[in-house]
Amino acid sequence: MALRLLMGNELKALSQPITRRFTSAALTERLQGELQDIREAGTWKSERIITSKQDVSIKVQGNNQPILNFCANNYLGLSSHPDVINASVKALQTHGAGLSSVRFICGTQDIHKELENKISLFHGREDTILYASCFDANAGLFEQILGPEDAVFSDALNHASIIDGIRLCKAKKFRYAHKDMKDLEAKLAESEDARTKLIATDGVFSMDGNVAPLRDICNLADKYKALVFIDECHATGFFGKTGRGTEEFFGLDGRVDIINSTLGKALGGAAGGYTSARKEIVDLLRQRARPYLFSNSLPPAVVASAAQVFDMIQNDSSLVERIAENTTRFRSKMTAAGFTIAGENHPISPVMLGDAKLASDFANDMLEKGIYVIGFSFPVVPKGQARIRVQISGAHSLDDIDRTVEAFIEVGKKRKVI
Repeated sequence: MALRLLMGNELKALSQPITRRFTSAALTERLQGELQDIREAGTWKSERIITSKQDVSIKVQGNNQPILNFCANNYLGLSSHPDVINASVKALQTHGAGLSSVRFICGTQDIHKELENKISLFHGREDTILYASCFDANAGLFEQILGPEDAVFSDALNHASIIDGIRLCKAKKFRYAHKDMKDLEAKLAESEDARTKLIATDGVFSMDGNVAPLRDICNLADKYKALVFIDECHATGFFGKTGRGTEEFFGLDGRVDIINSTLGKALGGAAGGYTSARKEIVDLLRQRARPYLFSNSLPPAVVASAAQVFDMIQNDSSLVERIAENTTRFRSKMTAAGFTIAGENHPISPVMLGDAKLASDFANDMLEKGIYVIGFSFPVVPKGQARIRVQISGAHSLDDIDRTVEAFIEVGKKRKVI
């Protein structure tokens, strides 16, 4: 009996690693198949290696010539500005590499509070809370301010981080057709009994470069007693007359209830995000928002670089004017050449190609001509809507714009796009 029990235990022990090996092999085989499908579909996303600082002209591994960069979110060209770099270096020396913990445990440094105050002043809001990224800001918001008695209304093309944040909350969820105000109103009317109603939208939609109809959204919010949330990642610092975003673009200062945005694009380009709103909302997020409570505070060098950019753009809108001029020049020349450019007059200027492999090959041809752009395809954009997403910077010269258009024309003719 004892021998049989021993043998049984030994066999059981031996079977466990064998089972794990079979399970692991099955998973590996399945993943290899999925990866091969991505390659065959022409949608494999390779990461080119940059060997220089982020700038208008960069160095890319495998290329000896300088490359003009037209795919960065460096909208104001400030990611490597000497004043921004110097501010980061100084903060590193005075405040160290980081707090090695979250803010409610190890406290918060004075520069974090100073930056939050600068952001609040910039947006004209009562308070601001910093996060490690705007993805975290979106992930932390909805779950805390909305419950089962509430309703949230999300544009169909909202950024993935908004969608994921909404999934975490227990409110009733409504998805309205992209920029379709009739559909939004119908869903608002359907939810009149909700305790709190929140309309959530990107200010500028990053894949298409088109702008939310914010005036109409705010009017519907007033009519149905709803709040308005906008994600301003592709607007803050450079969109609107003085770079204050979609609100300013429409002349709606103060109409939006909650603004989330990033420090990782126009505002220094390093990292970080934030929520700017009335004090009660921000206070609640400090108490309960999980990405805030369980993520290290922003590194001092990142805080200082963003603070420097806010100082630079607070009273000087020359870069905002230049990016608008560059955008108009690029879009008008490309359209005249026969290309289809999606979106509105925004620095995100998607060159629509349709086919995923064509977009990838087109981008490779552009790199050979010294222009860095990237092809976007499914699942980043819908199937059949592959594109080259060109992003204009205020640091680009007019010659940079014209050279890039000429390269597009040459490759477009070679690829029979125009």
